[in-house]
Amino acid sequence: MTAHRIGIIAGAGKFPQMVLDGAKRAGCHVTVVALRGFADPALGDDADVFRWAGLVRMGRWVRILRRNGVRSIILAGSVVKSQMYGRFRMIRLLPDWTAIKIWFFRIPDKRNDTVLAAVADEFARYGIIMDECTRYTAEHMAPEGVLTRLQPTASQLRDAEFGWNIAKQMGALDIGQSIAVKETEVIAVEAIEGTDRMIARAGELCPRGGWTMIKVAKPNQDRRFDVPTIGPETIATLHKHGAKMLVIEAGETVIIDREATVAGADRVGIVITARQEG
Repeated sequence: MTAHRIGIIAGAGKFPQMVLDGAKRAGCHVTVVALRGFADPALGDDADVFRWAGLVRMGRWVRILRRNGVRSIILAGSVVKSQMYGRFRMIRLLPDWTAIKIWFFRIPDKRNDTVLAAVADEFARYGIIMDECTRYTAEHMAPEGVLTRLQPTASQLRDAEFGWNIAKQMGALDIGQSIAVKETEVIAVEAIEGTDRMIARAGELCPRGGWTMIKVAKPNQDRRFDVPTIGPETIATLHKHGAKMLVIEAGETVIIDREATVAGADRVGIVITARQEG
């Protein structure tokens, strides 16, 4: 029986390795297109095919995938979208014609879902279907409830309740997935800079610490494109900048190395709680 052939477009972080491991356990033949400057080269140790490609060299992505018989792909890992707005971006990134057509001519705005939907449509033109990024990582989704031994205080629960709907509204606008709250006041909102830089800004704006981060899925989250992800590094960054509680969405958030993440949170006094929408 021929193994199912899938492709992974791999960005930064550990999630691409988790997807790769899950796909290999499922018996898939995996081609990894590793985004240069983001992906971990160690992915090449486990992939059946491993090739580097530029962030905006989509034509090369397609050629690699088709050459290896791939008909379904998963986007996994993060990229720093702000690079798209740096000085001399055309010279530094050297986009190919496929990427230029999508970025400048085929999309009405540059929000994440708009861009990624256009990317999915471009792949479909070549018979390559974009699959849900959690297809091979279901066991890493957050369960409902307080995950740490440390329990939330009444004040933290008020902040979590206050911030939840605001974070959901931000997600509906496709601006960001995270907000920082202290005493029922929004301190910082995530946008193009990404979660880590938003955490650092919240720490600067609330030097007393004790604030809460709420990280949610977008309403009607399209799992082909992105899901909220946390891990040990998230906890370390939150601790560095004074956060005391992390609220995530159960069933919609990937936890990288759950045991280490929860143990790290308990060690530094950060509550992690996962709640359901509604």
